[in-house]
Amino acid sequence: MVIVLVSIAVLAAFGALHWYAWRRLVRDTTARGSALRRAGSVVFVAGPLLTVGTLVADRAGAPFLLQQILAWPGFLWLALFLYLLLALLVGEIVRPLLRRVLARRDTGAEHKTRQDVEATAAHPAEPGAERDEALVPAGRLRSVTTTGDESGDARDTAERLAVRAPAPVQEPEPSPTTAPAPPSRRLFVSRIVGGAAAAVAVGTVGHGTYGVLRGPQVKRVTVPLAKLPRSAHGFRITVVSDVHLGPILGRGFSQRVVDTINATQPDLIAVVGDLVDGSVDDLGSAVQPLAQLRARHGAYFVTGNHEYLSGAEQWIHKVRDLGLRPLENARTELPGFDLAGVNDVRGVDEGQGPDFVRALGDRDRSRAAVLLAHQPVVIHDAVRHGVDLQLSGHTHGGQLWPANFLAELANPTVAGLERYGDTQLYVSRGAGAWGPPVRVGAPSDITVVQLASRQA
Repeated sequence: MVIVLVSIAVLAAFGALHWYAWRRLVRDTTARGSALRRAGSVVFVAGPLLTVGTLVADRAGAPFLLQQILAWPGFLWLALFLYLLLALLVGEIVRPLLRRVLARRDTGAEHKTRQDVEATAAHPAEPGAERDEALVPAGRLRSVTTTGDESGDARDTAERLAVRAPAPVQEPEPSPTTAPAPPSRRLFVSRIVGGAAAAVAVGTVGHGTYGVLRGPQVKRVTVPLAKLPRSAHGFRITVVSDVHLGPILGRGFSQRVVDTINATQPDLIAVVGDLVDGSVDDLGSAVQPLAQLRARHGAYFVTGNHEYLSGAEQWIHKVRDLGLRPLENARTELPGFDLAGVNDVRGVDEGQGPDFVRALGDRDRSRAAVLLAHQPVVIHDAVRHGVDLQLSGHTHGGQLWPANFLAELANPTVAGLERYGDTQLYVSRGAGAWGPPVRVGAPSDITVVQLASRQA
């Protein structure tokens, strides 16, 4: 019952926010009954319906083809709406300021016009000779001035009549069309604010989508470890997390990730969870390029929370077939340090959660230990078990600003390298994206972690 009420509340809030955005972007900027208003209304109805349909299809396990059809427009609308909403909220601050500026400008223009009119009325122009002559009817002037027996008085009288004769009044020709009235100040401001909000949102989402589709960029970090022997100095671990192959990111994206990893010439590859969003049947082809991964000491894999939403057991078997070695609460000894891996905390629901005792309990603590764990939240367990370096993902660095502030509430570290006691934690922003294929303020990365020996 509680879940139903929460769902209803979320949908109601979602609908209310869409109504607000429709009002500002469509109703306040278009004429009633116009084609633009109808088109805008259709967009604001279809967009949220596609988003809800996309989320329902994913949760309900709908046919993969249907998920692919819905995912692009549904998730892109979600990202676009987020930035439309943020831009419109900023517009609420700008709107009254802009109206005030326009009001002052109009008031100044009206005051100047009134002064010009008063100045003209106070100093009328004196009529000239040409104006006087123009006031005399041509025939009358000839009859007065060309008659030979007219006396001087008569001529003077004729001249006075000519000066006082009223000018012929010419009626203005009727205009064939009436000029449209200029838009009101409120309508003008609404169109300026709405247009700017739409441009900012589209530009932001477009740039963020390009950033995802072009593939992750390589980031390099040097991490000194006190226990690392000189022989292992410079050991390179290429860390990749959160690829999220699924209805949007497929085999082509997977190949770009593999090519980027191999180009770093790593000593070891660490895939730290959330590789996929879907079943082995649907994504078997998409992950096939992972068989091309090459590293001197091999490629290792630990589960993320999305593996447990997609059939973790099947995926563990699949990545093993592709040549990766799963570390299920296990460790292996490498030249110079121990490499351990724990299952994701989501596996607790299936009896397959992280087991630090099994992975690290009986090891030689005089050796350096590197731990692969999908979620940063297990860092405190890593500290208790003497781990020197934990490599994680999960956060996406927030993926869509300002979601990074929410990520900070749920994770000890959102991105980058931080120290917790004697343990260092490195969190990758991930190679792909979940939901909207968009990143804003959190560019995707594949990180080369180079271990450094203090003895060297």
